[in-house]
Amino acid sequence: MLIDTHVHLNADQYDEDLEAVMQRAEEAGVEKMVVVGFDRKTIERTMELMEKYENVYGVIGWHPVDAVDCTDEDLDWIESLSVHEKIVGIGETGLDYHWEKSPHDVQKEVFKKQIALARRVKLPIIIHNRNATEDCIEILKSEGAHEIGGIMHAFSGDESDADTIIDMNFYVSLGGPVTFKNAQEPKDIAVHVPIEKLLVETDAPFLTPHPYRGKRNEPAYVKLVAEKIAELRGMTYEDLAAQTTKNAETLFGI
Repeated sequence: MLIDTHVHLNADQYDEDLEAVMQRAEEAGVEKMVVVGFDRKTIERTMELMEKYENVYGVIGWHPVDAVDCTDEDLDWIESLSVHEKIVGIGETGLDYHWEKSPHDVQKEVFKKQIALARRVKLPIIIHNRNATEDCIEILKSEGAHEIGGIMHAFSGDESDADTIIDMNFYVSLGGPVTFKNAQEPKDIAVHVPIEKLLVETDAPFLTPHPYRGKRNEPAYVKLVAEKIAELRGMTYEDLAAQTTKNAETLFGI
Protein backbone atom coordinates (compact mmCIF):
# COMPACT_ATOMS: atom_id res chain seq x y z
CA MET A 1 0.00 0.00 0.00
CA LEU A 2 1.05 3.59 -0.65
CA ILE A 3 0.31 7.04 0.71
CA ASP A 4 0.32 9.97 -1.71
CA THR A 5 1.61 12.61 0.71
CA HIS A 6 0.91 15.64 -1.51
CA VAL A 7 -1.92 15.88 -4.01
CA HIS A 8 -4.29 18.61 -5.17
CA LEU A 9 -7.54 16.74 -5.68
CA ASN A 10 -9.13 20.10 -4.88
CA ALA A 11 -8.03 21.40 -8.30
CA ASP A 12 -10.53 22.20 -11.04
CA GLN A 13 -8.87 19.57 -13.23
CA TYR A 14 -10.73 16.83 -11.30
CA ASP A 15 -14.21 18.33 -11.40
CA GLU A 16 -15.41 16.05 -14.19
CA ASP A 17 -14.09 12.63 -13.15
CA LEU A 18 -13.06 12.61 -9.49
CA GLU A 19 -14.79 9.29 -8.73
CA ALA A 20 -12.87 7.59 -11.53
CA VAL A 21 -9.62 9.13 -10.26
CA MET A 22 -10.32 7.81 -6.76
CA GLN A 23 -11.12 4.36 -8.15
CA ARG A 24 -7.86 4.19 -10.11
CA ALA A 25 -5.94 5.23 -7.00
CA GLU A 26 -7.50 2.39 -5.03
CA GLU A 27 -6.70 -0.09 -7.80
CA ALA A 28 -3.07 1.08 -7.79
CA GLY A 29 -2.78 0.39 -4.06
CA VAL A 30 -2.94 3.99 -2.86
CA GLU A 31 -4.31 3.55 0.64
CA LYS A 32 -4.43 7.17 1.76
CA MET A 33 -4.07 10.61 0.17
CA VAL A 34 -3.11 13.94 1.72
CA VAL A 35 -4.85 16.79 -0.11
CA VAL A 36 -3.15 20.16 0.14
CA GLY A 37 -5.17 23.39 0.22
CA PHE A 38 -3.23 26.62 -0.22
CA ASP A 39 -5.79 29.46 -0.52
CA ARG A 40 -9.42 30.08 0.44
CA LYS A 41 -10.95 28.14 -2.45
CA THR A 42 -8.71 25.08 -2.27
CA ILE A 43 -8.87 24.92 1.55
CA GLU A 44 -12.67 24.92 1.48
CA ARG A 45 -12.59 22.15 -1.12
CA THR A 46 -10.07 20.18 0.98
CA MET A 47 -12.44 20.24 3.95
CA GLU A 48 -15.24 18.92 1.72
CA LEU A 49 -13.10 16.10 0.35
CA MET A 50 -12.03 15.01 3.84
CA GLU A 51 -15.67 14.70 4.86
CA LYS A 52 -16.62 12.78 1.72
CA TYR A 53 -13.74 10.28 1.55
CA GLU A 54 -12.55 8.25 4.50
CA ASN A 55 -9.03 7.87 3.05
CA VAL A 56 -8.47 11.59 2.38
CA TYR A 57 -6.61 13.76 4.89
CA GLY A 58 -5.81 17.44 4.64
CA VAL A 59 -2.98 19.94 4.87
CA ILE A 60 -3.95 23.61 4.85
CA GLY A 61 -1.90 26.78 4.52
CA TRP A 62 -1.07 29.65 2.18
CA HIS A 63 1.09 29.31 -0.91
CA PRO A 64 4.14 31.60 -1.20
CA VAL A 65 3.27 32.65 -4.76
CA ASP A 66 0.08 34.20 -3.36
CA ALA A 67 1.59 35.49 -0.12
CA VAL A 68 0.76 39.07 -1.10
CA ASP A 69 -2.95 38.14 -0.86
CA CYS A 70 -2.68 36.54 2.59
CA THR A 71 -4.18 38.44 5.53
CA ASP A 72 -4.00 37.82 9.28
CA GLU A 73 -7.70 36.92 9.06
CA ASP A 74 -6.82 34.18 6.56
CA LEU A 75 -4.23 32.76 8.93
CA ASP A 76 -6.65 32.91 11.87
CA TRP A 77 -9.16 30.99 9.74
CA ILE A 78 -6.57 28.36 8.86
CA GLU A 79 -5.67 27.99 12.54
CA SER A 80 -9.33 27.54 13.48
CA LEU A 81 -9.75 24.79 10.87
CA SER A 82 -6.56 23.01 11.92
CA VAL A 83 -8.30 21.49 14.97
CA HIS A 84 -10.14 19.09 12.63
CA GLU A 85 -8.96 15.56 13.37
CA LYS A 86 -8.13 14.90 9.70
CA ILE A 87 -5.99 18.03 9.26
CA VAL A 88 -2.49 16.60 9.53
CA GLY A 89 -0.22 19.50 8.57
CA ILE A 90 0.17 23.20 7.82
CA GLY A 91 1.12 24.26 4.29
CA GLU A 92 2.07 24.32 1.68
CA THR A 93 4.07 27.36 2.63
CA GLY A 94 7.62 28.46 1.96
CA LEU A 95 9.34 30.54 -0.70
CA ASP A 96 9.02 30.72 -4.48
CA TYR A 97 11.50 32.93 -6.34
CA HIS A 98 10.46 31.68 -9.78
CA TRP A 99 7.10 33.46 -10.05
CA GLU A 100 7.35 37.10 -9.10
CA LYS A 101 3.78 37.78 -7.97
CA SER A 102 4.69 38.23 -4.29
CA PRO A 103 7.75 40.23 -3.14
CA HIS A 104 10.36 38.16 -1.36
CA ASP A 105 10.02 40.06 1.92
CA VAL A 106 6.25 39.44 1.94
CA GLN A 107 6.79 35.74 1.24
CA LYS A 108 9.26 35.50 4.11
CA GLU A 109 6.88 37.18 6.55
CA VAL A 110 3.93 34.94 5.65
CA PHE A 111 6.22 31.90 5.82
CA LYS A 112 7.38 32.84 9.33
CA LYS A 113 3.81 33.38 10.47
CA GLN A 114 2.82 29.92 9.27
CA ILE A 115 5.75 28.27 11.02
CA ALA A 116 4.61 29.99 14.22
CA LEU A 117 1.05 28.81 13.54
CA ALA A 118 2.23 25.23 12.99
CA ARG A 119 4.15 25.34 16.25
CA ARG A 120 1.09 26.59 18.13
CA VAL A 121 -1.16 23.83 16.79
CA LYS A 122 1.63 21.22 16.95
CA LEU A 123 1.35 20.04 13.35
CA PRO A 124 4.17 19.38 10.86
CA ILE A 125 4.79 21.98 8.18
CA ILE A 126 4.87 21.23 4.45
CA ILE A 127 7.41 23.33 2.57
CA HIS A 128 7.23 24.60 -1.00
CA ASN A 129 10.66 25.75 -2.13
CA ARG A 130 11.46 26.96 -5.61
CA ASN A 131 14.80 28.64 -6.35
CA ALA A 132 15.05 29.76 -2.72
CA THR A 133 16.76 26.94 -0.84
CA GLU A 134 19.25 29.06 1.11
CA ASP A 135 16.64 31.53 2.37
CA CYS A 136 14.19 28.71 3.06
CA ILE A 137 16.63 26.83 5.28
CA GLU A 138 17.69 30.03 7.04
CA ILE A 139 14.07 30.79 8.00
CA LEU A 140 13.36 27.22 9.10
CA LYS A 141 16.37 27.46 11.41
CA SER A 142 15.60 30.93 12.78
CA GLU A 143 11.94 30.13 13.46
CA GLY A 144 12.52 26.85 15.30
CA ALA A 145 10.85 24.66 12.69
CA HIS A 146 12.79 21.63 13.93
CA GLU A 147 10.41 21.48 16.90
CA ILE A 148 7.55 20.34 14.65
CA GLY A 149 9.39 19.03 11.60
CA GLY A 150 7.61 18.35 8.36
CA ILE A 151 8.26 17.77 4.68
CA MET A 152 10.32 19.46 2.00
CA HIS A 153 7.87 18.58 -0.73
CA ALA A 154 8.87 17.96 -4.36
CA PHE A 155 12.47 18.18 -3.17
CA SER A 156 14.74 19.90 -5.69
CA GLY A 157 17.94 20.53 -3.75
CA ASP A 158 21.25 18.67 -3.70
CA GLU A 159 22.54 16.04 -1.28
CA SER A 160 23.95 18.62 1.12
CA ASP A 161 20.58 20.40 1.26
CA ALA A 162 18.88 17.08 1.93
CA ASP A 163 21.25 16.36 4.82
CA THR A 164 20.56 19.80 6.31
CA ILE A 165 16.80 19.35 6.06
CA ILE A 166 16.90 15.85 7.57
CA ASP A 167 19.01 17.11 10.48
CA MET A 168 16.22 19.65 11.13
CA ASN A 169 13.61 16.91 11.64
CA PHE A 170 12.23 17.05 8.10
CA TYR A 171 11.40 14.36 5.57
CA VAL A 172 12.33 14.52 1.89
CA SER A 173 9.48 13.85 -0.54
CA LEU A 174 9.98 12.91 -4.18
CA GLY A 175 7.53 12.86 -7.07
CA GLY A 176 7.37 12.58 -10.84
CA PRO A 177 10.75 14.16 -11.69
CA VAL A 178 12.57 11.11 -10.29
CA THR A 179 11.19 9.21 -13.31
CA PHE A 180 12.30 11.79 -15.91
CA LYS A 181 14.99 10.44 -18.21
CA ASN A 182 17.41 13.39 -17.95
CA ALA A 183 16.73 14.39 -14.33
CA GLN A 184 19.77 13.01 -12.52
CA GLU A 185 19.60 15.05 -9.30
CA PRO A 186 16.32 13.59 -7.97
CA LYS A 187 17.64 10.13 -8.77
CA ASP A 188 20.76 10.84 -6.71
CA ILE A 189 18.57 12.12 -3.86
CA ALA A 190 16.39 9.00 -4.05
CA VAL A 191 19.45 6.89 -3.28
CA HIS A 192 21.14 9.29 -0.85
CA VAL A 193 18.31 9.96 1.61
CA PRO A 194 17.96 7.44 4.46
CA ILE A 195 14.94 5.27 3.73
CA GLU A 196 13.41 6.27 7.10
CA LYS A 197 13.26 9.90 5.93
CA LEU A 198 11.83 9.37 2.44
CA LEU A 199 8.27 10.01 1.26
CA VAL A 200 6.52 9.70 -2.11
CA GLU A 201 4.00 12.08 -3.67
CA THR A 202 2.43 13.08 -6.96
CA ASP A 203 1.75 16.83 -6.55
CA ALA A 204 -1.07 15.97 -8.96
CA PRO A 205 -2.31 17.40 -11.27
CA PHE A 206 1.29 18.63 -11.76
CA LEU A 207 4.67 16.90 -12.30
CA THR A 208 3.27 13.83 -14.02
CA PRO A 209 5.74 10.92 -14.06
CA HIS A 210 7.00 9.07 -17.12
CA PRO A 211 5.41 7.63 -19.27
CA TYR A 212 2.47 10.04 -18.81
CA ARG A 213 4.53 13.21 -18.70
CA GLY A 214 2.66 16.10 -20.30
CA LYS A 215 -0.73 14.75 -19.26
CA ARG A 216 -2.71 15.39 -16.07
CA ASN A 217 -1.21 13.69 -13.04
CA GLU A 218 -3.31 11.71 -10.55
CA PRO A 219 -2.75 9.78 -7.29
CA ALA A 220 -2.57 6.35 -8.95
CA TYR A 221 0.70 7.44 -10.57
CA VAL A 222 2.47 7.64 -7.20
CA LYS A 223 3.08 3.92 -7.76
CA LEU A 224 5.33 4.81 -10.72
CA VAL A 225 7.35 7.09 -8.43
CA ALA A 226 7.71 4.37 -5.80
CA GLU A 227 8.67 1.75 -8.38
CA LYS A 228 11.41 3.98 -9.78
CA ILE A 229 12.84 4.77 -6.35
CA ALA A 230 12.83 1.07 -5.44
CA GLU A 231 14.69 0.31 -8.67
CA LEU A 232 17.26 3.03 -7.98
CA ARG A 233 17.83 1.83 -4.42
CA GLY A 234 18.05 -1.83 -5.42
CA MET A 235 15.17 -2.90 -3.19
CA THR A 236 11.78 -4.43 -3.78
CA TYR A 237 8.80 -2.25 -4.54
CA GLU A 238 6.95 -3.88 -1.64
CA ASP A 239 9.65 -2.92 0.87
CA LEU A 240 9.87 0.64 -0.47
CA ALA A 241 6.08 1.03 -0.32
CA ALA A 242 5.89 -0.36 3.21
CA GLN A 243 8.62 1.92 4.54
CA THR A 244 7.40 5.13 2.91
CA THR A 245 3.87 4.37 4.12
CA LYS A 246 5.18 3.84 7.65
CA ASN A 247 7.10 7.13 7.40
CA ALA A 248 4.00 9.05 6.34
CA GLU A 249 1.86 7.47 9.06
CA THR A 250 4.48 8.37 11.65
CA LEU A 251 4.78 11.98 10.52
CA PHE A 252 1.07 12.64 10.08
CA GLY A 253 -0.19 10.46 12.93
CA ILE A 254 -2.60 8.56 10.66
